[in-house]
Amino acid sequence: MRETRNTLSATLRYGLLILVALLFLIPFYLIGRNALMTDAQITSRTWAWLPDLPHWENFAALFQPSKDDPAASPQMLIGLLNSAFIAVVTLVLQMLFSSMAGYALARIPARGRNVVFFLILSTLMIPGAVTFVPTFAVVAWLGGVNTRWGIIAPGVFSAFSIFLFRQFYLRFPAEIEEAGRLDGLSYFGVYRHLLLPNSTSILMALGVLTFIASWNAFLWPLVIGQDPSAWTVQVVLSTFLTAQTQNLAQLFAAAAVGVAPLVIVFLLMQRYIVEGAKFSGGKE
Repeated sequence: MRETRNTLSATLRYGLLILVALLFLIPFYLIGRNALMTDAQITSRTWAWLPDLPHWENFAALFQPSKDDPAASPQMLIGLLNSAFIAVVTLVLQMLFSSMAGYALARIPARGRNVVFFLILSTLMIPGAVTFVPTFAVVAWLGGVNTRWGIIAPGVFSAFSIFLFRQFYLRFPAEIEEAGRLDGLSYFGVYRHLLLPNSTSILMALGVLTFIASWNAFLWPLVIGQDPSAWTVQVVLSTFLTAQTQNLAQLFAAAAVGVAPLVIVFLLMQRYIVEGAKFSGGKE
């Protein structure tokens, strides 16, 4: 009787998980389906699970030169390259500075470090809309408008990443750090040679989240990158659907191209996200 109950319970749990997974996969299915259709087929009242004749030209059109400027690079290609560059540089700089700050707050004895940590955490309670205009004013004053570094700069600091690195380093065995200090290592030497090489899981977990957040950012790149040469993928996507023109087929094709790198990164790195989450709770 107990085995029957356990089997029924497991079946219900797995059935619920499969249902939830299918619900999350529906948007990806719709993107792929609509990307292979024409505008008329997408807006048709007759439902079709798949197009009778896939229209691969929707993808090819994304990488064709503009009719207004045949010599210019395709805007979708520019957006992909900009997004990749911005996401990778933001990832590297944020991991570097956040790990150093987290180490200093967790392991270096200094008067007032808890106050500094509290002030950093308090920034998480400030809505992004409050700091948006002042941040834009500073970046514009520094000449960052229409530049990729202007898009990157605000993403270098992350209170959330600093918090997780601090919690991770609080768990690091003090004996190993003391041995390094006895061998003549400075605080930076301990960080570089002992802590950082053992931070793979948290680096990978936060790296994936940072990459995804940077790739998906829309409002800040839209405001800073006013020139098409500085547009990211998300900004390029917005140009397919305006008050004057509605190119649904190419919009879905562009969405499929834009989301593909994120899916690949997530599938390759998902185990690191789970491992990294284990170390975010502080000392045991």
